[in-house]
Amino acid sequence: MTGYLGIDIGSISTKGVIIDDAGGIIAREYRFTQADPIAAVKGAITALGRQAVGIEVLAAGTTGSARKLIGVMLEADVVKNEITAHAVGTLSIFPDVSTIFEIGGQDSKIIIINEGIVVDYAMNTLCAAGTGAFLSSQAARLGISVEALGELALKSQSPTKIAARCTVFAESDLVHKAQIGHKKEDIAAGLCAAVAANYLGNVGKGKRIKPPIVFQGGVSRNVGVIRAFEAAVGEEIHVNADAHLMGAYGAALLARSAPARRKRFDFAVAGMSFSTKGTECGQCPNGCEIIRFYRNGELLDAWGNRCERGRAVL
Repeated sequence: MTGYLGIDIGSISTKGVIIDDAGGIIAREYRFTQADPIAAVKGAITALGRQAVGIEVLAAGTTGSARKLIGVMLEADVVKNEITAHAVGTLSIFPDVSTIFEIGGQDSKIIIINEGIVVDYAMNTLCAAGTGAFLSSQAARLGISVEALGELALKSQSPTKIAARCTVFAESDLVHKAQIGHKKEDIAAGLCAAVAANYLGNVGKGKRIKPPIVFQGGVSRNVGVIRAFEAAVGEEIHVNADAHLMGAYGAALLARSAPARRKRFDFAVAGMSFSTKGTECGQCPNGCEIIRFYRNGELLDAWGNRCERGRAVL
């Protein structure tokens, strides 16, 4: 049996899937990156390999903020940005989708699609108030797990209004509301509503949001945020069971469409030693930081130069 590997390496979490020739997911993995994408991908590859015994992986694709680094590590056939990967993955499941909401650990994005083609998008990486990291920190402040936050929010009869302009205002407002006696479930509901409001007011600002709307990313697993979005836009929000893996799924689909590779993917990569070394070029005022990437002590690739002088350092 043959398959195709997709890896999505984000700042907070690393996702991986293996799909079959028909596009069905036969192995899936989700884990925290913990500021070490190489180790996270090694762990994900090992876990995927255990789920896909006997599967011959014909091609691999990477996406996410560390897609270039991991693309070199895995000798990926395809290295694509998150917008492309998420759009491809979503369209394969929801071919009529018009709007994609995506909220990850530290960033979020909106993708506008018209007749199967991406026509507009926006990303927000400046404010954490509309991201999963914000929800995680505030759940901890409330003394509950982030997984339980959404279910708790659904119990609210009178959601607390939380300032959604930025993380600092939201946190101080949450503390104030708790100190004056607001119920924990009401604060939870207010946090979910704040995330939706922040997203629509920043990432979705000026965008024509049309149904069908698909929500994905790690925060899409929070039912409280789903309900908050539905209340805010007045439309049904579609969430697939693998919505948090959609970037990796799109990368796998792109790998399936790539030209045939000369050699198959080897799961033994998880046992190899990888390291990076940064050097400032110093050949001109640009001061480019050159990154060298090694496998078992041998140079695999290098990047970072912005002019020809940097080639001497590479």
